Amino acid sequence: MLSDGTKRTYWYAWKGGPRIEGAAGTPEFMASYNAAVSTKVKPTQGVLLSIMQGYQASDAFRSLSGITRKDYVRHIKAIEAEFGDLPLGALTDRRTRGEFMAWRDRLALRSRRQADYAWSVLARVLSWGLDRGLILANPCEKGGRLYHAARTDKVWTAADEAAFLARAPQHLRLPLIMALWTGQRQGDLLRLTWAAYDGSTIRLKQGKTGARVVIPVSGVLRAALDAIPRLSPVILLDSEGRPWTSDGFRSSWRKACKACGVTDLTFHDLRGTAVSRLALASCSEAEIATLTGHSLNDVRSILDAHYLNRDPALAVEAIRKLELRTQFPDWVPDRA
Repeated sequence: MLSDGTKRTYWYAWKGGPRIEGAAGTPEFMASYNAAVSTKVKPTQGVLLSIMQGYQASDAFRSLSGITRKDYVRHIKAIEAEFGDLPLGALTDRRTRGEFMAWRDRLALRSRRQADYAWSVLARVLSWGLDRGLILANPCEKGGRLYHAARTDKVWTAADEAAFLARAPQHLRLPLIMALWTGQRQGDLLRLTWAAYDGSTIRLKQGKTGARVVIPVSGVLRAALDAIPRLSPVILLDSEGRPWTSDGFRSSWRKACKACGVTDLTFHDLRGTAVSRLALASCSEAEIATLTGHSLNDVRSILDAHYLNRDPALAVEAIRKLELRTQFPDWVPDRA
């Protein structure tokens, strides 16, 4: 809109590019467009930047969930700023791994967890390039981790669950029940639709891993699902009856936990709590993995280090099972 009230349309060669002169479709317009395109800088070849750009244009990147792509782009931009002009030939030099590790150490001064994330993104991009023959080595293979979560006691107890269900808003109680009885991630539960629930099972494809899981619905979860009206194709809704955003849910969940007196626990801890409860119910590792979509190694890791914390109930259950299977004692003391 011009100052005299008339409207005028402007065309640009690309977002942020130069303006195209002339009316659309005229020879002047086409000549101006071709001149602009010819000046556009082509991606530099032979440096790490070309691999980063190639990965972002690949199906491997596009198949990631929207949230994961957003996180990857943030780290990729930081990697490009630091190493974008690194010659691809330098990736076979043993010193390059040291340079990458020194960069990760600098990032770790702010956050070890984010430093590990940035390293894993770089490793994945380089692995993609190596698989396609674009580079000859991946210096980031088997880099280990700097951050180790110490959440051995971060389990929702029965008291925590009862306190939350008694005092939390109605629209936040169902997410708790769904997480405890399915063992699924927050993002997958927030996206879950009624079409995935047939009254006896829930079928979903996990956004992070792509794993397809079929979850038998417990009586507790079935009663909770059948008791709410179907106001939207999406099952979990906020207080205004709209699908949750990730940020909105995290904020509401955090406030509800504080109001209910549930401290130092997150929604993510419910996933590990579900694994722990399944183990205490004598479920095998394979049964747990099939239900939650974890790999067997992940289940073992959770049970060994993160959530069970050598729960005394496991020892009690172990002795009970041993007694049931043992008909005669190995040794009986002599009576005085």
